[in-house]
Amino acid sequence: MTAYMIVQTFITDAEKMEDYKALAAPAVAKYGGKYLSRGGPMEHIENEWDVPRVTLLEFPSAEQAKTFYNSPDYQEAKAKREGAARFIMTILEAT
Repeated sequence: MTAYMIVQTFITDAEKMEDYKALAAPAVAKYGGKYLSRGGPMEHIENEWDVPRVTLLEFPSAEQAKTFYNSPDYQEAKAKREGAARFIMTILEAT
């Protein structure tokens, strides 16, 4: 069943994030994921939400999303992100 990964991003060093993005995108593709929205414009229509950037990815399943996250490929990208951003990552299964 399709699963979505929602990534709430708080960037502190935009230049350093470029190293992360260069490694993360190929890892997403390698593990069957695709970007649906990568930090596009947001409009809050009800209540407040203080997240400045959201990325939405789609994977064939929650298991595949976890495989991506735990892969050596993504862990290398994650290491490049240290000190550049704080992420809140959530997997949401489709119903």
